[in-house]
Amino acid sequence: MGTKATKADGVQVFGMAVDISYSAPQSREVLGHAYGRRVASFRETACPVFSVISTAATNLLADTDPHGLGSRRVGHRQIPVIAVAQDWRRTQLCWHTVATMSSVHPRILSVGTANPPGYYSQSDILEMFRVANPMVRSMFKASHIEGRHLVLPEAGEDGVPREDQDALLRKHRKWSLKLGGEAIARALDDAGLRADEVDYLCCITSTGLMLPGLTAMFIKHLGFRVDCHRADLVGMGCNAGLNGLNPTANWCRANPGRTALMVCCEVNSALYVYDDTMATGVVNSLFGDGCAAVVLRAEDPGETLVPAIEDFYSHIIPDAWGAMRYNWTPEHGKFSFYLDRDVPYVLGIHAETPVNGLLSRNGLKRRDIDHWIIHSGGKKVIDAIKYNIGITAHDVRHTVDILRKFGNLGSGSFLFSYQRLMAEGCVEPGDRCVMMTMGPGSTIETALLHW
Repeated sequence: MGTKATKADGVQVFGMAVDISYSAPQSREVLGHAYGRRVASFRETACPVFSVISTAATNLLADTDPHGLGSRRVGHRQIPVIAVAQDWRRTQLCWHTVATMSSVHPRILSVGTANPPGYYSQSDILEMFRVANPMVRSMFKASHIEGRHLVLPEAGEDGVPREDQDALLRKHRKWSLKLGGEAIARALDDAGLRADEVDYLCCITSTGLMLPGLTAMFIKHLGFRVDCHRADLVGMGCNAGLNGLNPTANWCRANPGRTALMVCCEVNSALYVYDDTMATGVVNSLFGDGCAAVVLRAEDPGETLVPAIEDFYSHIIPDAWGAMRYNWTPEHGKFSFYLDRDVPYVLGIHAETPVNGLLSRNGLKRRDIDHWIIHSGGKKVIDAIKYNIGITAHDVRHTVDILRKFGNLGSGSFLFSYQRLMAEGCVEPGDRCVMMTMGPGSTIETALLHW
């Protein structure tokens, strides 16, 4: 098997040839790979007519053309089809695929965010729910969080909030639709788009369980087309924003010129228990409610300063599998979130691995990175990441500011920080940025942006 770069009709293509002994009447499939991606599938049959399916052409049935390189139109793109040379005794299959999936990077066109109107300082919460444990009170005040947007229930006469699991699930559904609708509208408006112009919708949440999921609810209520492609990512935690951005960006790369939208909806006030333990206090002092939406498209940006998403790198720490998890608590009759006290140190120790992998794979050093967007996972987490990968307080200024004013917003918090970076107006053409999110697994996700 050999692979070589060739030219066809003025575009850079890859050619690959595979020799196959003829084996009629049996049939078998031969898979071709270019750049490590599956690009074509050939099925040899008992007759000299080949069914040629190109995944690069979105499974379009291509014409067999033994004499040259034809093309088919898919949407607004002209895609070369496969050239097949046939022989009864020995068959040589040759094909070409345009390097479109590698040469056109998906780009972040806009971001929109939303939070519920209720805003509470840490002291407000302590007084509203009559938190008496002095250690829990001290932890709230030492959290480096000034306030959080939350959907809080009325406290009972004894200061105890009473929401059962059913009420919490209804809260998650109601506020996901409200906040999601606001964030989506802002992101689409900034990109000059309508909901019915979105071709792919990815929704992420870890704070409530729905079936059907958020994508179906948004399509029903927010004006998306019924043929919009969709995916729901549920239960991956705070790292899930980059886990969702990866397949969303890949969809854009495979469908240049078409629009994708990713939405992170976290109603953390729909997932809590109330007691006076330190473990509960850690969680209840940290998380806020918020939604972020991001519009992507693979296209030439022209004069617009929008970043290309160039790469992703993932790292999971199996030994810390249970450090962040959901538990069912029979005494409360609902789910609760458990956060191990060693999480900041575990994440800090492992942070270099994905960063080094991401940069080395792209021929970069840390000094080549102009901006850092880190998940606002808590003061100790941010400090551990900062010290272990050698970045400065200035590098995490937006991360720290989001934590201070919003708390930990879960999967969408990195997009809140990205929005602050863009609003600051300091990004210049040629700048590079590393995004990093951390969460259950334990997992560290990274992405590389380039303006």
